[in-house]
Parts: sequence; C-alpha cells; structure tokens
Amino acid sequence: MRAGAVVALAALAGGPLARAADVVVASPSRKVELVISVEKDRLMHAARLSGAPVLEAAPLGLSVDGQELGAGATLGSVERFATDGRFPWRGVHPEAVDRSNGARLRLKSAGGVAFTVEARAFDDAIAFRFIVPGSGSRVPDAATAFRIPAGSTVWYHGARDHYEGLYSKKRIEDVPAGDWAGPPLTFRLAGAKGYASISEANLVDYAGMMLEGDGRSGFRERLGHAVPASYPYTLRYGEDNAKRLSVPAAVDGTITTPWRVVLVGADLNALVNSDAIASLSPPADPRLFPQGMKTPWLRPGRAVWRYLDGGEPSFEGILEFSRLAGELGFEHHVVEGQWRRWSDEQIRELVAYSRERGVSLWFWIHSKEQRVASERRALFARLQELGVAGVKVDFFDHEARELIDLYQAMLRDAAEHRLLVDFHGANKPTGEARTWPNEMTREGIRGLEYRSTPAFAEHNTTVPFARFLAGAADYTPLVFGDRRKDTTWAHQIATLVVFTSPVMIYGAHPKSVLDNPAADVIRGIPSVWHETRVLAPSEIGELAVFARRSGDTWFLGVLNGKEPRTLRLPLAFLGPGRRHAKLVKDALDRPGAVAIEERDVAGTDTIDIALAPAGGLVARFSR
Repeated sequence: MRAGAVVALAALAGGPLARAADVVVASPSRKVELVISVEKDRLMHAARLSGAPVLEAAPLGLSVDGQELGAGATLGSVERFATDGRFPWRGVHPEAVDRSNGARLRLKSAGGVAFTVEARAFDDAIAFRFIVPGSGSRVPDAATAFRIPAGSTVWYHGARDHYEGLYSKKRIEDVPAGDWAGPPLTFRLAGAKGYASISEANLVDYAGMMLEGDGRSGFRERLGHAVPASYPYTLRYGEDNAKRLSVPAAVDGTITTPWRVVLVGADLNALVNSDAIASLSPPADPRLFPQGMKTPWLRPGRAVWRYLDGGEPSFEGILEFSRLAGELGFEHHVVEGQWRRWSDEQIRELVAYSRERGVSLWFWIHSKEQRVASERRALFARLQELGVAGVKVDFFDHEARELIDLYQAMLRDAAEHRLLVDFHGANKPTGEARTWPNEMTREGIRGLEYRSTPAFAEHNTTVPFARFLAGAADYTPLVFGDRRKDTTWAHQIATLVVFTSPVMIYGAHPKSVLDNPAADVIRGIPSVWHETRVLAPSEIGELAVFARRSGDTWFLGVLNGKEPRTLRLPLAFLGPGRRHAKLVKDALDRPGAVAIEERDVAGTDTIDIALAPAGGLVARFSR
C-alpha cells in the first residue's frame, strides 16, 4: 500500500450514543488502546498498554472563545479508519512505518458547537487532535489533562531555559502544582509495566504546547501564551515583548489542533524507534522536494564548527577549518556570524575552496532579522547564488503562535532556495523534518554550549529517552577539554553513536579529532543509520546502550551515568559470521584518555565492559 494510505473501515451513524459509552481505539496488535468516553458530563481519555493503565482517565478538551467543548459534550457518530504505509526517513532508520487504527468522533458541545476528535492508536503510541469547523476569527486554548498512574517516575525539564534545561527525576506523586515541563515528558510505569512519553506532532498555525503539573499526579496542557517567558527570551527581546506574547492567538476558519502524542512501549527500544510523530505529520511538497527525503540536495553528514573549542575566527582561520573538514572526510562546515564581514568575492572563494574538499558551507543568522518576508527571501536568494548550502537560525526561545509561523515560513523560503536548515534557541521538533526535509536538525536541548553545566553524565543518559524521542537534536557533541565536565573521552565519543542528528555538528576543534588515538573510529561514525536497537540494561539517567548499523557495519555506543559499573553485553545483534571489533574504552585511571583494543568476535560472543563514572564505550564491528 502507498505511503500514508488511509482506509475507511466503518461508520456508526444515527443519534448520540449512550453518554457513558467508551470508544476504544486499539492498535493493530491490540497491545495499545486509547479510550475516549463521556463521563459525568465531560469528555475523558485514558490509555492502556497490554491491559495496564498508561494514562488514567482525565479530561479531554479544547476551549474556544472561553467555552470548553469537552464539558457537557454529547457523542454522535464514530467513523473508523486505518493507516498502513511506509515513507523514507533518516536518523534512527531509513524507512518509517505508519500503521495505526483510528476513529473520528463527531461530537457537540453543551453550547451546540459541532466538533470532531480524531484519534489514532499505533503499536507504540496513541494520538488525538480536535477539529472545529467554522469561519471567522476564534481563540482556542488548552483544556486537556494527562493523569499518570501512581508509582510512576517522571523525567522533565522546566520552562526557564526554554528547551535547554536539565532534567528532574521525580515520583509522579511528588510533582508539585505549577511545575513546568517541556515535552517530551517521559515516564516509567511502576512494576516494570513499560514506558511512555508525552509530546505533540504537526504543530502548524497554532501555539506550541508545554505541560504544567497539577499537584494531583497529572499535568495540564498549556499553550505558549500561558507559559512564563523563558530567560533566553526576556534576555534577548525584553519583558514588554514577552507580555505581548502572553495574549492567546486567534485562528481564522477551521481550528485544527496539533496532535497530542503519547509514545508507549514495554521497553525503551520501542520509544526510540517509534515513527508516530513523523507519521502524524504531512509529507513533503513534491514541487519543492521532487524525490521527497531523497531529493539530492538534502545532504546529511558531519560538520566542523569553530565556536566551542577554539580556532582563529579570521577568514584565513575559516579556510583552515574547511581544509580540516575535508581531511576528516566531513561533509559540512558551520560558520558563525563573522561571514557578514566578508565580501561576496570572499564568500565565493570560501565556497569554492570548501567544495574542492567535498565540504558544504552553512551560515549563522539571527531569527529577529528574518521577520520581514521580502528581506528574508532576498537573503536566501543571495546565499543560494553564492553557493551556500545551509543556514543556522538562532534565538526563537518561545512557542507563541507567531514564532511557530516563522519556523514554517523560513522552512518554505529556505526550501525554495535549496537551503538546509538548523534551528537554534529552538522548541522541540514536532515532525517538521517530514514535511520540510530541509530541516536537518535543531537544538532545543542543553548541549555542550552550556559551559555552566555542573556535570553531564546524568543528563546525557536521560536525553536519548526524553528530548531525542521528539526528533533530531543539535547537541554539538564531542569535546576533549574542560567543557566535557565529568565525562570521559570515551563517553564523549559514544555520544556520536547514541545521539541522533542527520547533520551532526561537532564541538571539537577538528585538529583535536585528527590527533585523537580514536580518530579512525570517530571519522567512521555516520550521522544517519540503517538500524537502531536500544539494548538492555539501558535505564533513563543511568545507562544508554545503543547498537546501530550503517550498511554492514555495526557500532555499539555506551553512555554511563554517575556510578562506575561493569557490563557483560551479548553481541547477538551482529548476526551470523565473524567480525573485526575495534573498541574505544575508558582508560579507568585517566578520564582524558582512551584505551584501544582490537579482536575478532562473533554474534554468539559477549564482551565485558568496565565503565568509569560518567564513562563510555564505542565499538566498531566490521567484516
């Protein structure tokens, strides 16, 4: 069946169903169920995994012009449908699967407003959204809650640093009212019953979602206008500007909310490999991307970047970085704002010099200078004419509707000028990379730019199962100097395997990579993968163990948390036949060094790994 195909199965017509009736949307395997019901005069939702609660019953709602549609709602017809398709993808694996069962519930509010709740259940997720037909300008607001089962453990960061905060780990019962959480909010169910993570998909023409603790084992969805402005936003744009964005945004015509998505799985591998967020987002416009994700100018790869780890910022210094990028075999070079001081002739010289070495150039720009469409398009046309391949756009720092609209406008204009995009100071992704495959990565994460971070080990073993579930993140990994804080060299190198970013922008000075004893392994780590497996005994905030395949070569990446440990890992993922293994391990007595070991192995073997506190391991298994 073609990608994204939708098949209508059945429709229940006629008068309203019984108010207490449940509408159960079960996934194709029936392991995951979304339950929507009308109870005690309000619309409710819950979710189950293999019969166990993932979400307890909680209000499902949407406010329009101050009227809450879920309160007093009556349920009419239910139209069932299914999706069964595949489409090209990148990062975790090269092909995504869109397979779900769905339902469209026709409802009417107590005030007589007709609306639809569209629901879908995948084998690794549930999702729902509201569609409210109408004309004219109306103001929507959030009114849904998520009730997390007792005994669950949650991981989330607050709103102060926008999406660049450190994560807290709490029992759900200990989350106070008023605590803010930036999605994805990941939680582990009690009794080893599984994991889940709350986020959103297809965020367009609407404000972004954050979550607010209610003090009763739940979180309420809140839109961008209701969230306290982040410190980065007020720092760059001022308190008065932040107050302006605290007014809810209107929607003209039909209101279609983003999808509220809850990834669900018995283990962490299910969450990491879920395609639900991408599947809930529209495919790319074939006029702009005639071969979709495989359009030739959409070029993944690795990038050098001068900002973090030293290097001469002059024109000659940037030429040298392009030379070193070519020596590393990297595909890209991200240049910060100094490019604005150069003439067009200098830029053409740099572009030509870089191209000779197989390296494409990206230029940093400030988002505040992109608000006027004609000026933005003129800049993009100039960069395209000069041969620049991409732009790094910085300092959004808010999820108000006008910023969401700016993301979309920039992606369209960039696509028209064949420019790749990396957003910094950004929100979490919501599937944009499917609709706009020129978005290669975005920040929305605390990475190595944060010199003030006291330690990284716990953070780095949390984000693969939290922020990265929403999509690619530009963490700017790998440094060998002071910025690595508590982590070892092997831990730093392993982030290149564990973290997902189709354009992986390295924090390290390229000379330090070339001079590293593990340079051969580092240079061979790709930025996109054919297969990803999260292995036991991975655990959020403690240990991340990823096996990833590129072609016929497997890589093993291990990130350790704060405590030293020894692992015995089966190599069954290698399959039949023998392979040559090259291991980059912790030098246990020297955090700023690595131990290199080589041997032949088979899939029937195991390897023993001694991990330092905040340590790591990278292994390459080749034929």
